[in-house]
Amino acid sequence: MKQEMMTVVSQIQLAPNIYELVLTGELVKEMKVPGQFIHIKVPRADLLLRRPISLAKINLEKAECTIIYRVEGAGTADFSQLTTGDLLDVMGPLGNGFPITDISSEDIVFIIGGGIGVPPLYELSRQLKKRGAKVVHILGFAKQEVIFYEEAFKALDEVHISTDDGSYGTQGHVGNVLDRLLKEYQPTAVYSCGSNGLLKTVEANFHDHPRAYLSLEARMACGMGACYACVCHLQADETGKESKKVCDEGPVFATGEVRL
Repeated sequence: MKQEMMTVVSQIQLAPNIYELVLTGELVKEMKVPGQFIHIKVPRADLLLRRPISLAKINLEKAECTIIYRVEGAGTADFSQLTTGDLLDVMGPLGNGFPITDISSEDIVFIIGGGIGVPPLYELSRQLKKRGAKVVHILGFAKQEVIFYEEAFKALDEVHISTDDGSYGTQGHVGNVLDRLLKEYQPTAVYSCGSNGLLKTVEANFHDHPRAYLSLEARMACGMGACYACVCHLQADETGKESKKVCDEGPVFATGEVRL
């Protein structure tokens, strides 16, 4: 983990309250594992806590990284006003990302995400495709107007979308799509990120799968495991350990490891 004043390359709005921000700096050289996040200081003296935002894309050649975030409060609202050339105080990369070193062209991979849990899955999919895997994306959104990156994911591989209100794709939860696709595919690896409800669906279907992973969302303060603000509880195991910290021992955990 390092800290740097990174420079804004560009920013665009992808959907209502959803923004794509591209940053450049030497810190990008440290960004290699999909599923990690950066911790960004809001450029305001009255907002002390950093905001953890996952990495959506890593471009080592250009020394650029892309984040996608939703405006939910004063801090992210300030981020949405940034323009080319502005500086941001960034720490990272942080956390344990998705394990992919054992993925090959023989694998069929399910990537399951919902809402603002979708962004880290894009860099994950890019790296899985470089390894030759067949990737099936199952992405859920509240409604059609908040869908983003559909074409970007389609450029990588197969995409299935659900919306809560049925305005696009399959109506309802991603679990409806998953039930149908499990009749067609037997995934050899599963990666997911999204709401607790989405993760519970993945957990229920792949609890005993040897390569199924959940990326948890949590409120964080320090981002480095010092403050214990983002503790998650574990399933009972032989070690007797009851909890782990999402920021440094996660955010990615194996199914069957944590209690949702």
